[in-house]
Amino acid sequence: MRRSVAVRLSAVAGVAGVAGAIALGLPQLEASAATGGVTGYATQNGGTTGGAGGATVKASTGTQIHAALCGRAASNTPITIQVEGTINHGNTAKVSGSSCNTAAGVIELKDISNVTIVGVGSGATFDQLGIHIRNSSNIIIQNVTVKNVKKSGSPTSNGGDAIGMESTVRNVWVDHVTLEASGGESEGFDGLFDMKDDVEYVTLSYAILRNSGRGGLIGSSESDTGNNFITFHHNKYENIDSRTPLLRGGTAHIYNNHYFSLNESGINSRAGAKAKVDNNYFQNSKDVLGTFYTDQLGSWQVSGNIFDNVTWSAPGTDNRPAGPNVTSNTTVSIPYSFTLDGASCVPSIVAATAGANKGLAVSNGNCSVTTSPSTPTSPSGSPSTSPSTSPSPSTSPTGQPSGTNLSIGAGADGSSKASGTSFGNVRDGNLSTIWSPSGATGDISIKWGSATTVSKINIREASGSSIGNYQVLNGATGAVLKSGTGGGVITFPATSTTKITFKITSSSGTPKIAEFETYAS
Repeated sequence: MRRSVAVRLSAVAGVAGVAGAIALGLPQLEASAATGGVTGYATQNGGTTGGAGGATVKASTGTQIHAALCGRAASNTPITIQVEGTINHGNTAKVSGSSCNTAAGVIELKDISNVTIVGVGSGATFDQLGIHIRNSSNIIIQNVTVKNVKKSGSPTSNGGDAIGMESTVRNVWVDHVTLEASGGESEGFDGLFDMKDDVEYVTLSYAILRNSGRGGLIGSSESDTGNNFITFHHNKYENIDSRTPLLRGGTAHIYNNHYFSLNESGINSRAGAKAKVDNNYFQNSKDVLGTFYTDQLGSWQVSGNIFDNVTWSAPGTDNRPAGPNVTSNTTVSIPYSFTLDGASCVPSIVAATAGANKGLAVSNGNCSVTTSPSTPTSPSGSPSTSPSTSPSPSTSPTGQPSGTNLSIGAGADGSSKASGTSFGNVRDGNLSTIWSPSGATGDISIKWGSATTVSKINIREASGSSIGNYQVLNGATGAVLKSGTGGGVITFPATSTTKITFKITSSSGTPKIAEFETYAS
């Protein structure tokens, strides 16, 4: 790397982003997995649900994370691992088992699927310890900090990448994370967010990447062009030399990010890559978009970006900056829906939402911040399949909905996971029959033979029930429609689907659902 990032740390230490007052006003809420709903390319190829529908365990060491993975029935058994505390080399050992493939000194998500790792409580920090995803699919990493991972010096981990993916990886959502180094390659660091050797359908959202020589790459060489379909949105790149990202082949959608102090180059589209670059805010930076350090050109489609104090180099054989007159030289079709914040408000929105321990706050797509509902804390201790407790909600539903209960009648059916009693008891119109999971958490679903529009459900609890936190999911896609606590009437935007799932993620006892009613309005 051409210049050391370490010598510039003090120059940006005082920069917290524009309109920091917005961030200071946010409530510091606890985190649960995937509260805001997956976005971008991670919604494609069947979607990304992580550990939804599986057990929730707790971990305060890397060894406990590995033990949770190895303790599953199979390598694809869904699991959510709530992490609190500092994970480092001293507490991260290899654990063996038929459902895992782990190693010491790195969080190894290898040859597995259907896993969520989420920071809770006072926060989760992976200190000098990287997260390695290899030959795996359907992974969510949320609300964690990964810092100072080295490839040289001591200690080393994950090839120097904070989060690295390689060798046939599909459907990964990394959200509300802070990834940081303390210098460039000469100080022993490599990339913050790297993908290589056949990685597809990834979203990085609401993240902070800072103080590194390399933000991240997609493709390890000019011949590694089989990586594709990556979304970057509402991220803050700060004090980075290059690679924000470096894209070799494939397609990336890059929108509503705030780039501050890119010291050598920024978005580097090369070797036939295509980048759709929408409504970003580039500030106090150099050569923020183009093809750099190669004669193998890439391309870009641009709209709505703001270039604030950006300087541009003269073009050359191996240096083709997009500016100063930035125009499109390709077109890119995006298969998913998205809403753009105006570029002028991006610095304030990103300052208020991006990074770990921000309460999973997100943009509402209209230059305003939406905070996630309060979710459970995670006490320290050994991993446990018992979720954290929550106060018992009222068992009386508020306001019986009018209209037809779609859970009963022609075309309706049901299903459940972790159940100890029949799912049919919630769709029989009989309040004296109930469904309960075999433990404190579980899923119950209503499904139909054809698409049905639902905007309201009524969870009618039996006496003594103790539902804590829940998620309402579009069972056909895994999208989170609503999160909260307790039962009763729950409304959400009208959704056309073949399956609605009520997912109980915590309780203070045994949940008891007498009826799971669904309504069109």
